[in-house]
Amino acid sequence: MSEINKEGDNVLVKPDKNIVASIADEFRNELRKLVQESPREVVIDLAGVEMVDSVGIGILIATHNSLNNAKGELKVINVDKDIYSLFTTMRLDHHFTVEKAE
Repeated sequence: MSEINKEGDNVLVKPDKNIVASIADEFRNELRKLVQESPREVVIDLAGVEMVDSVGIGILIATHNSLNNAKGELKVINVDKDIYSLFTTMRLDHHFTVEKAE
């Protein structure tokens, strides 16, 4: 289960493990419930996440699309350098904000 902090129209989500197929249903359902609340911005903090597989990427894209339709935004922060490289190669940073961990 992810740690979820709501502050006004903004939501911060901190997954407690890698975003891979084995946790996909749980993570997808958490994000789906959040999107239904029509937040202005959902920030996913990937600090400590070392792996995002194709299923995880699909969840992020679907969340972005749902938020975009509801006039909201997705931001992914504290992204590990290898995951950041994958996201930029796939040009995901052209669709939503992706910030590398410092």
